[in-house]
Amino acid sequence: MLSKIITKLLIVDDIPENLLALDALIRGEGRQIFHASSGEQALGLLLQHEFALAIIDVQMPDMNGFELAELMRGTEKTKNIPIVFVSAAGRELNYAFKGYETGAVDFLQKPLDVQAVTSKVAVFADLDRQRQAINIQVKALEQSRREQETLLNELRSTQEELKLAVRMRDDFMSIVSHELRTPLNGLILDTQLRKMHLENGNMQAFTPERLKAMNSRDERQITSLIRLIEDILDVSRIRTGKLSIRPGEVDLGVLAEQVLERYSAQLAESGCTLSTEIATGVVGCWDAFRVEQVMINLLTNAMRYGAKQPISVRVLADNQLAYLQVQDHGVGISEQDQQRIFEQFERVNANQSAQGLGLGLFITEQIVTAHQGRIKVESAQGQGSTFTVALPLETSASPSDSSA
Repeated sequence: MLSKIITKLLIVDDIPENLLALDALIRGEGRQIFHASSGEQALGLLLQHEFALAIIDVQMPDMNGFELAELMRGTEKTKNIPIVFVSAAGRELNYAFKGYETGAVDFLQKPLDVQAVTSKVAVFADLDRQRQAINIQVKALEQSRREQETLLNELRSTQEELKLAVRMRDDFMSIVSHELRTPLNGLILDTQLRKMHLENGNMQAFTPERLKAMNSRDERQITSLIRLIEDILDVSRIRTGKLSIRPGEVDLGVLAEQVLERYSAQLAESGCTLSTEIATGVVGCWDAFRVEQVMINLLTNAMRYGAKQPISVRVLADNQLAYLQVQDHGVGISEQDQQRIFEQFERVNANQSAQGLGLGLFITEQIVTAHQGRIKVESAQGQGSTFTVALPLETSASPSDSSA
């Protein structure tokens, strides 16, 4: 390290021959020599560079060596630079004593002792190289400390993220097992009941009306299972950037009416009455399957948290945007919870016995965003919620080549 460090030396003398002679005397490997022919020029160099040593001639016009030294000692940047005075004046003038008073480390009398000059310069040059090496090491240690501190903070953050991920995974698996078990239990009980009737020869249990009710019940349970599985698969697709969007001409009003008709039985079971305001001719270039997902997610969300209060579904449009709005008058969402409901595995009012994986609104937002649209919620606790989806009428979503 020391061999790569350059130490800077300053020579100040008003006689060019003296500058050249002293330069030749002290020049060596790893040293950079600067010349100044006046005190003013020396001050300029001193403010620009960090010198290991300043060799200053005492007798100079305008500003002598002592005056230059006093200015150096009064300046923060230069006050610690070692000074060696050089003079041809006789010893009777007590220049050496005055030089030491101004803070010089040595005083050399002309003609110069070559060995004394070279050895003194070598000492200060070595000290400067060691000082620079220590400074480099200190900076390297400080940089290493900062990097280690950054890594430590990142490690702590990663640990917290891992803890959160593990907790979310455990919660998710618990929710999945519960949600999947509910429709499966219904199907198993219905199957066992039918088996019992068949084994007992009780064919009266299979009247057309009862068969229709059984079939309707089975269909709802199977649909519920499929939706749960599709939600899980969609999250995986979203994470890998493979959520498929295949735009085509879609009449939003017609699609809404079809969904509402298909979910009429669930609406009746939820105890929520339905009112609609569906405009005609709201046609855009969207993925019908994905937009239907959005409708179903918002509708089932309203039924789940609607507290058996009325639900309103509206389809509207202006010149640029189509709007799908689903409003309930149920439990509502606090302002704080509104910031997280579109995240994965987050459920509104999770402290209640709510169903669902907490994926519906997350998937809904991803689908809307993929269509270059937006979704917002307006709600307050105890006052219901209104979800509004805005989809562009003219700008189509970018199709994905990945299969769903």
